[in-house]
Amino acid sequence: MSIPQSYFLETLIVCLELRFEGDVLSHLSFFYERKKQSTFALNAKQALYVKQIERYFKHAQSFNVPLVINTGTPFQRRVWQALCAIPVGQTRTYGELAKQLKTSARSIGMACRSNPIALIVPCHRVVGAKDAGGFCGHQQGKPIAVKEWLLAHEATQVKAR
Repeated sequence: MSIPQSYFLETLIVCLELRFEGDVLSHLSFFYERKKQSTFALNAKQALYVKQIERYFKHAQSFNVPLVINTGTPFQRRVWQALCAIPVGQTRTYGELAKQLKTSARSIGMACRSNPIALIVPCHRVVGAKDAGGFCGHQQGKPIAVKEWLLAHEATQVKAR
């Protein structure tokens, strides 16, 4: 098993930490205030993730990168798989996903909160029945502003097609 390496990517709205274990992205975190510097050079397989994220922020689209998620419970992985099926520019409510997966809306929210690679596994496309819902474990502040930006960005790109 390789030692995890972190690569920091500045985007239009947030700094992302991409944590790699070997060639595979194992974790993606959002930094709302701090800007960091990367301490290693990407190899070709790692660069694929960065290129697709950069492309997403220019023109919202689905990701086509290898997903190897070795964390989470079988239930969480089932929710994350369902998230990947939500098309760019569309949303589902926690309740809709709960009905689809025969569980509770709260369980869907907890699985979204535990998503190790938010953005690529698009938990931001899950919203509350009356509001944006949470994002990366937060209910207010900059994380919600980022979620709302991502949803608006995707909706704009879909309309432009």
